[in-house]
Amino acid sequence: MDLDTPLEQLNWIPRPRILPLRRLALVTVGDLLTHYPRRHEDRREFSGFPGEESITPLCLCGEVVKTRLMRFGGRKIFEAVLEENGGNALSQPLICRWFNLHYIQKMIATGQRLVVFGRVKRKGPRLLMDHPEFEIIENDEEILVHFRRIAPIYPATEGLSQRVLRGLIFRLLEQVQDASANVALPVSLVHGEHENALRKIHFPESEQQLRRVRDHLVLTEFFRMQMQIAAARAENSARIGWRHRTSGRLVDKFLRALPFALTDAQRRVLNEIKNDLQIASPMNRLLQGDVGSGKTVVAIAAMLQAVESGSQAALMAPTQILAEQHYAVLRDWLDPLGIRIALRTAARQEDNAALPLFERAETNTRDGCASQIECSCPDQSESAPQIIVGTHALLYENVKFSNLGLAVIDEQHKFGVAQRAKLTSREPAPDVLVMTATPIPRTLTMTIYGDLELSTIDEMPRGRSEIVTHLLTGKKLDEPITFLREQLSAGRQAYIIYPLIDESEKLDAKAAAAEFARWEERLRPFRCELLHGRVASPDKQSIMERFRTGQTHALISTTVIEVGIDISNATVMLIENAERFGLSQLHQLRGRIGRGTHVSHCWLITSDKSMETVTKLSVLQRTTNGFEIAEADWELRGPGDLLGTAQSGLPVLKLGDLRRDAALMRKARLAALELLENDPELEQPENQRFRDLIVEKQGQTFSHIS
Repeated sequence: MDLDTPLEQLNWIPRPRILPLRRLALVTVGDLLTHYPRRHEDRREFSGFPGEESITPLCLCGEVVKTRLMRFGGRKIFEAVLEENGGNALSQPLICRWFNLHYIQKMIATGQRLVVFGRVKRKGPRLLMDHPEFEIIENDEEILVHFRRIAPIYPATEGLSQRVLRGLIFRLLEQVQDASANVALPVSLVHGEHENALRKIHFPESEQQLRRVRDHLVLTEFFRMQMQIAAARAENSARIGWRHRTSGRLVDKFLRALPFALTDAQRRVLNEIKNDLQIASPMNRLLQGDVGSGKTVVAIAAMLQAVESGSQAALMAPTQILAEQHYAVLRDWLDPLGIRIALRTAARQEDNAALPLFERAETNTRDGCASQIECSCPDQSESAPQIIVGTHALLYENVKFSNLGLAVIDEQHKFGVAQRAKLTSREPAPDVLVMTATPIPRTLTMTIYGDLELSTIDEMPRGRSEIVTHLLTGKKLDEPITFLREQLSAGRQAYIIYPLIDESEKLDAKAAAAEFARWEERLRPFRCELLHGRVASPDKQSIMERFRTGQTHALISTTVIEVGIDISNATVMLIENAERFGLSQLHQLRGRIGRGTHVSHCWLITSDKSMETVTKLSVLQRTTNGFEIAEADWELRGPGDLLGTAQSGLPVLKLGDLRRDAALMRKARLAALELLENDPELEQPENQRFRDLIVEKQGQTFSHIS
């Protein structure tokens, strides 16, 4: 039997267990053995029952001495009274309660021994544990599998209790000859507990052994991931790309015409990009910077370097509104330079008129191809657009690139891997610059963005106005409405944001369409308009144009305005049901204000007064630094929402935690980079075992961009 053996072939696994195993995506022996415990319970010796409440969950064992079913206001409450094992007369009984779970009554009976896990709380004289995890201890021949040891507790499903899962895995480990991890590690990463690692992670002999073997298995996961990332970097570097060697006069002319000077951070990042564009290997760079830090200006300068070298540049944005705004900005700044710009979206196609070209300059594009600003290569016509701005429409067949040399992807996390690859997988390989205004926690730059070079604009331009953030818990809007009317009377404009378009029976949240009429009444005589994702594209364009020109005073909207909208007179934002948004998304939304000279105000409205919500939203009151907010979001939400391994194409982490195990990730990354640097083809005998880690397998893509 090996790790690829289907569980269906094991005749000792009862057939009724196969379906719930499949629900957990456990199909092979390897799947089941790497179904790691989510925690362990030390059942070698139980603590006595506590006399007071507990701050953290406890694992306790006792005997059921009484059960009863009660009804209160339509709710059914089942109680099981536990006394401490050993008959300690001084200990107080523990009452375990389950609400509206009628099947529990059929499972628990007087005289049984239960192991329960949960937080103890006091209510009057009684000690209670509500909805504890529990397991019935039976005196059978398998008692040593479940009791008197450090016992694993697994993610489970209906039809697979902890006892069943634990028993299946215990028996499987007895039959698998090599219970080590199925990923080899280089010598530099091996440090004890690598033998029988899978047995030890399920059934450790001590807490110390559990910590050591977990570190070993986490390293195997991280090393597999980092080998794939390192291989993707190497693969991209080996592609034939463009050499955008230019005099730099076009970029210099653009920068001199700007009404402001670049910050030191912008100049540093632009130099990094310029250097990448001049070498033969395709650039694959991530540009991150806080909301309003000036990424777009840097991207335009990069596109002008590509244009001056004779190639085309593409700028892909995630929404129609943002694409049209980029197009308007590029027209405003680049029409005087004679750059031909085209807009390609599903709803709108437009080219600027032919303009006198910027002075021609002899340059090199692909090796051996001399060019001017209008490339003299046969595949570049005199009228072809030099910069094409668009949405996903750029991916379709009717958008033709004659010689795409640079692809800029804005708000890259909005696009899937396959979509980015369709734009960039052509020969010669275009340089790729992906931008994000959502700062990325440091550990993630080693994982899903690990095949990209990283540039960070960590300095804000001078003259940006202050944003004051107000947190309002409750349903009364009197104060923000009064403030809104004062600001609109002073000539300012406002955004009012909702999480939903229409009201939902399933979600307790307000909706933009339902609240629009109320805001018209509240703010009369000021003009309000409604904007959301289902508004037809021509209407969206008209609504945004009226707001941009000040004809509309308040925009009631969903998150369709989350990125890229730049209206300096909009100084107030009110976000309803703020608890329904992540911190990074709230920061993005807030970034739509504070773009002019007036002090801006963001009101976060929530009726959820829980400590969790107040703690989260208070982060935005405390800071406007996107990097601090990203780290706080990472801490509060965990890596699951941020990582998006389905988007990245990387294998899912079953055990590793990117926050907790950041040091192990750094070790795995250094080991993978060193290995491939010293032996790129993995030809040395001791390294050939790692080849399977970087071979593309079905359903996996190891390069995020190219």
